[in-house]
Amino acid sequence: MKKFKILVFAFLITLTAVAQQTPAPKQSGEITLKGGTAHIGNGKVIENSIIFIKDGKITGVYDAQNNTIEPKGEVIDVTSKHIYPGFIAPDTTLGLVEISAVRATEDQDEIGEFNPHIEAIVAYNAESKVVESMRPNGVLLAQTVPQGGTISGTSSVVQLDAWNWEDAVVKRGDGVHLNWPNSFRRGRWWLGEEPGYSPNKSYAEDVTKIKDFINQSSAYTGGDNAIKNLPYASMKSILDGDSNLYIHVDGEKEILDVLRFKTAMNLDHVVLVGAYRAYTIADQVAKANVPVILARVHSLPETEDDDYDISYKMAKILDDAGVLVALGNSGEYWQARNIPFYAGQVTAHGMSFEDALSLITLNTAKILGIDSEMGSLEEGKDATLFVSTGNALEMKGNNVEKAMIKGRDISLETHQTELWKRYMEKYSR
Repeated sequence: MKKFKILVFAFLITLTAVAQQTPAPKQSGEITLKGGTAHIGNGKVIENSIIFIKDGKITGVYDAQNNTIEPKGEVIDVTSKHIYPGFIAPDTTLGLVEISAVRATEDQDEIGEFNPHIEAIVAYNAESKVVESMRPNGVLLAQTVPQGGTISGTSSVVQLDAWNWEDAVVKRGDGVHLNWPNSFRRGRWWLGEEPGYSPNKSYAEDVTKIKDFINQSSAYTGGDNAIKNLPYASMKSILDGDSNLYIHVDGEKEILDVLRFKTAMNLDHVVLVGAYRAYTIADQVAKANVPVILARVHSLPETEDDDYDISYKMAKILDDAGVLVALGNSGEYWQARNIPFYAGQVTAHGMSFEDALSLITLNTAKILGIDSEMGSLEEGKDATLFVSTGNALEMKGNNVEKAMIKGRDISLETHQTELWKRYMEKYSR
C-alpha cells in the first residue's frame, strides 16, 4: 500500500509538472517597428507608425507619413499589421491555481478572516502552463489576487515571462482585497432554511467588524507598535493612501455602503471589483472618484429582470458617467486569456474600439498604479507590446506574431500550440 501511494504521488507530480520555457534575455541595442497601425492605448491611433525601442524602453512613437526620421538598429517591417500595448488581466488567480481538481496545485487562499499580511505573490508559479497560454492572445501582464475570508490578502502585478516570482514582479503589493458582506443571502437548505434570498441578519454586524479592524489598524500603525501585529501593520499602506483597497462588492445597497465607508474611514484609494450594480448608481460612483474593475463580461445576467446584454453594456454606462473602468476576470485563471474578447464584446454594444482597448490597457494600468511604465505605447514607457495581423479584440483577428515584454522578444509557444502542431502533422499525412 505504501508503494502504491508513492506511485500515485509521483504520477500527480508528473501530471502537474511543467517544462518551463526559457524566458527571453534582456533586450539591448535599438529596434525599430516600422509601418504598422499603432493603437496607442489612450484613444489615439497612428495608421502608419514608426516606433523606436532601446534597452527595453520606447524612445519614440511617430507618424511615419509626416516624419522623415530614419529607422535605427534592427528594423522590423510590420506594414499592414497592428501594434498594441500588452493587455493587462486584473483580478485573476493566475499562477496560484494550475489544476482546480488537484488540491496540491492550488494555493489561492489561507485560513482566517482578516489576512491583509498574506501576499499572493510568494505563491505565484511562474512556470505555470496556464501563464504561458496567456501570451498568444496578447495578455502580457496580470494581477494575481488571493481569495477567501473577509480580507483575502495582498495582490501583486506580474509580467508573464519569468524564471520565478521575484523576476515576474512588476509591482509588489499593489493593494489589499476585501470581500464586502451581502445584505441578502441565499437560504442554506442543509440547515433547513427556506430556498431563495432573505435578508442577511448579520449584515450590520459584519460591516461593523470590518470598520473595527480598520480602526484598530489605524490605532496600531499610528501608535506604539512595539509588539508586532502583522495584520494591522499590513494595512499601513492602505491607511496612508499608498496602495489600493480593492473591495469586492456587487449589490447597489452594498456599493452605496462602501462609498459611505470610504468617506467615514478616510480612505484615499478604494477600487470596486465586480460591482455588478454599479451601473445603476454610476453618477454617485463617479462623484466619489472610485474606479471599477468589472466582473467577466461573458457572464449571464444575475436576475430575470436584468437586460439580457447588461454585462456587455455596463462598461459604457460607467465610462459615459466618468468612471475609470477596467475589465476584470472574477478571480478566474484560465479565462483570463479571453480578456481581449471581453473588450471586443463591449465594442458591439456601443463603445468605440479605442475606448474598449483602454479598458484592458491604460485604464487598468492607471487603477493598478503602473501607468507610468505600462499600459500605452508612449515615449519613456516599457516596450511591453505585441504585433497582430488583425483586430486583436476579435477571436478570428487576434493573431499575435510577435510579443515583447520590456523589449524582450518572448516565446508564443504553449502546450496548446505544441499539440496543435503535433496533430496537424498527424492528420495531414
